[in-house]
Amino acid sequence: MLKIYHNNRCRKSREALEVLEKSGQKFEIIKYLEDVPSISELEEIISFLNIEPIALVRKNETIWKENFKGKDLSDNAIVKIMHENPKLIERPIVIKGKKAEIGRPIERIVKLISS
Repeated sequence: MLKIYHNNRCRKSREALEVLEKSGQKFEIIKYLEDVPSISELEEIISFLNIEPIALVRKNETIWKENFKGKDLSDNAIVKIMHENPKLIERPIVIKGKKAEIGRPIERIVKLISS
C-alpha cells in the first residue's frame, strides 16, 4: 500500500494527494505535522529516498535559517532536528514499498505509483 506524508496547507501536497486518489490504488495519509515521524521512521524514509538527510530539509523555513543554517551538523543531528521540527520536512513524500519520492515536481509521484 502507498503512503503519503501530507500537509493539507501545501499546494504540492494537495496535488500529490489528488494524483493518488485518481490512481485508484489504496493509500494511507500521514499528516506528519500531527503524527510526527519517529527518528527511525525518518531514517527509513531517507533510505527509501536514497538521499542524504540534509536533502529532506526545507532550508527556506525560518526555523532552519535562524537556528541551524551554516552549522556543521551530523546526519543524526539533522534527522533529530526534523523530528523535533516537522515543519522542516520536505513535502509531499510518497512511499511505495521500499521506494519513495518527494513530489517536487509532481511527475515524480506519477512515475513512482505507475512503476
